[in-house]
Amino acid sequence: MPRGPERESLGRRIAEYRGKRGWTQTDLAERLGISRVALSHLETDVSPPGERTVALLAGLFKLEPHELVAGTTYPAAKADRLPMVANQYTEAEYQVALCEADLAWIGRGSSLYGDQRLAQWDVALRRLAEDCDRHDRDLVEACHARVRQALDERSAG
Repeated sequence: MPRGPERESLGRRIAEYRGKRGWTQTDLAERLGISRVALSHLETDVSPPGERTVALLAGLFKLEPHELVAGTTYPAAKADRLPMVANQYTEAEYQVALCEADLAWIGRGSSLYGDQRLAQWDVALRRLAEDCDRHDRDLVEACHARVRQALDERSAG
């Protein structure tokens, strides 16, 4: 009987993407809200991930769900039920991107309300750093340091 083209193991692909991000199994499991053992079972193809888990994994890897499973051993019937898009950014990443845009805008000197906006970001980023997980905290704290520097420069100038 002729065989079709060999398909890549979805578990192997998950492990590969995790490695590219520099994450341990524990890191990725925490972000998914599953145990490290459950993630190990996904990566070794002991158990296939459900649609929700595929969507979450795709978002964490900055992919769409269908991109993650294309050409893999993931069942076609399950792939048909996957959402077309996945959220690819955390709230912290989104807020930092907005803050960076404001910092660039204020840095061009085009803002009469720069001090007020910087003060708002100072408070918002402090709160966000307290509430976000350890993976995003460094990103938020680095942005917060840039806000504090901008505030110091504006008050000195």
